[in-house]
Amino acid sequence: MEAMRERILVVEDEADVRELIRLHLRAAGFDVLEASNGAEGLAMAKNDPPSVIILDLMMPEMNGIEVCRALRRNPATSRIPILMLTAKSAEEDKVAGFEVGADDYVTKPFSPRELILRVRAVSRRKPDQGGAKPIPVRAGLVELDRANMNATIGGKKLGLTSTEFRLLELLVRRAGHIQSRESLLSEVWGYQAHLDTRTVDTHVRRLRDKLGRAGRMIETVRGSGYRLSSSQG
Repeated sequence: MEAMRERILVVEDEADVRELIRLHLRAAGFDVLEASNGAEGLAMAKNDPPSVIILDLMMPEMNGIEVCRALRRNPATSRIPILMLTAKSAEEDKVAGFEVGADDYVTKPFSPRELILRVRAVSRRKPDQGGAKPIPVRAGLVELDRANMNATIGGKKLGLTSTEFRLLELLVRRAGHIQSRESLLSEVWGYQAHLDTRTVDTHVRRLRDKLGRAGRMIETVRGSGYRLSSSQG
């Protein structure tokens, strides 16, 4: 039986950009849904959640930041990987996207090949489908359920994005060992170290915030990277 093609929702107000993305995604084996504004994209994502959302940042009326924030608040769409697409490349714009839960960021003009590679990378950050149920992983009061990509503290769900979960899982599995920003980019994001490592720093900060007091387990090792301590103290 033929495997189902993954569906990518493209939320972009410029018709020519949507067409370019659609052509390359379909050539790469994806099905494509399109929305010409933020409100339409948000409604489509809620009604029929796609595998990945490519979301333009600068749109009239409801911009990408507002859409991303709304998607992350809704349990039905909170775990969908989001790739932010924008003409802006300033550091503060990238951080703004990450702060509201975007998984990755591509600036216009973009290489279609790079866009496809990044779509495939964020698409891999989803719950496992089928197979044997993995044994839960623990670190102090934090418990990770790999099958469903859920993290809890004392039984309370943390509401992590798929990228945040993968980042925490890697740190937990290698507790006590320093993980460089470059290795985290490679293993969590699937990229080589040519990316700005602020991507890692921003996600670590968000992860610490969601962990609350347990966030102190994630230690910054100056000049080296991050390490998960065995103590929450």
